[in-house]
Amino acid sequence: MNAPVNPKKLIKGATGDWEIVIGMEIHAQVTSQAKLFSGASTAFGNEPNSNVSLVDAAMPGMLPVINEECVRQAIRTGLGLKAEINLKSTFDRKNYFYPDLPQGYQISQYKSPIVGEGEVIVDVPETGETITVRIERLHLEQDAGKSIHDLHPTMSFVDLNRSGVALMEIVSKPDLRSADEARAYVTKLRTILRYLGTCDGDMDKGNLRADVNVSVRRPGEDLGTRCEIKNVNSIRFIGQAIEVEARRQIAIIEDGGVIEQETRLYDPGKGETRSMRSKEEAHDYRYFPDPDLLPLEFDQAYVDDLAQHLPELPDEKKARFMADYGLSAYDASVLVAERASADFFEEVAKGRDGKAAANWIINELFGRLNKEGKDITESPVSASQLGGIIELIGENVISGKIAKDLFEIVFTEGGDPRDIVEKRGMKQVTDTGAIEKAVDEIIAANPDKVEQAKAKPTLLGWFVGQVMKQTGGKANPQAVNEILKAKLGIE
Repeated sequence: MNAPVNPKKLIKGATGDWEIVIGMEIHAQVTSQAKLFSGASTAFGNEPNSNVSLVDAAMPGMLPVINEECVRQAIRTGLGLKAEINLKSTFDRKNYFYPDLPQGYQISQYKSPIVGEGEVIVDVPETGETITVRIERLHLEQDAGKSIHDLHPTMSFVDLNRSGVALMEIVSKPDLRSADEARAYVTKLRTILRYLGTCDGDMDKGNLRADVNVSVRRPGEDLGTRCEIKNVNSIRFIGQAIEVEARRQIAIIEDGGVIEQETRLYDPGKGETRSMRSKEEAHDYRYFPDPDLLPLEFDQAYVDDLAQHLPELPDEKKARFMADYGLSAYDASVLVAERASADFFEEVAKGRDGKAAANWIINELFGRLNKEGKDITESPVSASQLGGIIELIGENVISGKIAKDLFEIVFTEGGDPRDIVEKRGMKQVTDTGAIEKAVDEIIAANPDKVEQAKAKPTLLGWFVGQVMKQTGGKANPQAVNEILKAKLGIE
């Protein structure tokens, strides 16, 4: 049964509304020092063909041996996706020919994957919705090598460093209905993998790649014919590819044509998808059980032990931040998006005002880091320094305005916030006599404004601003407000 369609997610065509249906196949490189079936290194950036064992090069008589660390990482990922873990799974040969696949087949899992059905809860910032994306399966397979076509005018080169590297293919059900949802899903999935430490999610290095299945249909109708957009390697490009492909399909159908099931490539330079090959079905790959590998079996105790040692994951951490620190759902989501950001926040908030810590990190620190093109791990301001600034505000030693100046000094020059305030005379003025003197001077100089403020109390803010300006931002804002109200007779 089809669920009700959100009108905001529909695309308008020449003949009416269309709904996009999206399923994703994410290929995540397993974090491990050795490949799936050989002891060759997985280090990135080494000389071409230097991380290649005899197994990876498919030399005669070489047999694959399973890497237990890759199995552990796949199970841990399945647990993180709240998925069913299959205690028995098998490896199959998927037969196809590419110059960078020396064996002429890929060792993968077909009928019996290591991980079954799970789910990912996704917040979609653009709509404010929370959606559940169902996971169909996660299976282990080996990566192919890499063909390089731009180093010679007439020849292609092959680098087998990636050949045999362990991949987790994470297949979703067709539950996504817009480019925004697809981007949010990949972002959330990458966050979970990074928390678990099972994949670093580095799309620039090809460690996380997406095959995107896109089809369109009239709202409420059956699924249309899908096209697969292969190997999209950035979250931004995923969104663009979906929009472009959906509009291409709509235009064809509205023109009386038929969508051919095929594999396509997205060209971000031209903003178009183009045909790569007709879409293969399972029988085209001639799957059969790999005769060199026994079924993969482990017991429930093995899974339970791995589950017991999982880190706190983003959804649980978000709920705890909201409960323990009183954060809004939005602030908690921003902070848990990266594990390093969440850890930084907890260090700043320890024994301090959690809401203030979140505001300073999200608004001031993240804003400044974005401007500098840095992430939280490169922050010139440490958690203890930011915590020190928040303490000084809480103790009424400095005002919010002075705190921003202090933050800038710490960011650019470093140093202990308390020492800086002491040495540079940045303490706020709490002496009511000095504040009263400044208030009296401002009132005396602006009689017309005084009358306006008495009639319209919202103008009090103008006076506060003038007093703060006269005291170099050092007057205690609360004291300024109270004295002004008393002097102007405002309740």
